[in-house]
Amino acid sequence: MNLPYFLGCPAWNTADWLGSLYPPGTPASALLAAYASVFNTVEGNTTFYAWPAEGTVARWAEQMPAGFRFCAKFPREISHGGDLRLQREEIGRFLARLAPLGARVTPYWLQLPAQFGPARLAELQAVLGWMEGRPLAVEVRHPAFFARGEEERALNRLLRDHGVERICLDSRALFSCRSQEPAVLHAQRVKPRLPVRPTAFSAAPQLRFIGHPALAANDAFLAPWLDKLAGWIEQGLTPHVYLHTPDNRQAPELALRFHRLLAERLPGLPPLALPGAVQAQLSLIGDDAHG
Repeated sequence: MNLPYFLGCPAWNTADWLGSLYPPGTPASALLAAYASVFNTVEGNTTFYAWPAEGTVARWAEQMPAGFRFCAKFPREISHGGDLRLQREEIGRFLARLAPLGARVTPYWLQLPAQFGPARLAELQAVLGWMEGRPLAVEVRHPAFFARGEEERALNRLLRDHGVERICLDSRALFSCRSQEPAVLHAQRVKPRLPVRPTAFSAAPQLRFIGHPALAANDAFLAPWLDKLAGWIEQGLTPHVYLHTPDNRQAPELALRFHRLLAERLPGLPPLALPGAVQAQLSLIGDDAHG
């Protein structure tokens, strides 16, 4: 897939996408290949919750195209397990586990807990040193890193000096929703609600967008990002964009919508290679793109 940016969803093995993103009856063993025929990256949530078995990584390596990107999150035992300076051996073991994927693991993601504040920056600096030469992006959630003070500037300097991206999480569309649907309420309870910090500390800016379940309601929140992405691409950067919805049933549709709207700002942007069923779904999305 010859796109100037990477576009994907939080996972690929979602049964709810059978009949929309995937043809009905697609076996679980074929979901990754089907996903990779449409999108060129995936947010690796699975590795945050459990270490993949060696055989699982081998199967991924067989199914992921060479140009595909798997943004593997460090397991929570590492990122949420206390002092990061004590995790060097575990980090090495994790890198070795994913080694069969080669350059397709780009970047690794270190998602830090809200308790990880400015007093612990020395821990982060140690990890950045160990990861030197490997693509890495970091997500922070401590309020001090969003206060526009010296503590935030210190974080940004540290990341910029190492060429490490600061992942931007934008959950404004989710929290604009007033639905009482259980999936929405659950997402609003567990997802961070933090100020938006668009950054490009490397050649690969990272965006996680948590959307509204009514797809058209996302357009006002997406509009600034479409301009930002178009500018980054025109500068020669290669952004990564991951689209979520409250229960992720509509994540592929939101990602397709994002690409369609971005193409309006970047004439000549290659279309996604969509199977027939997905093409029909995209046509429905296009009908309400400005609704």
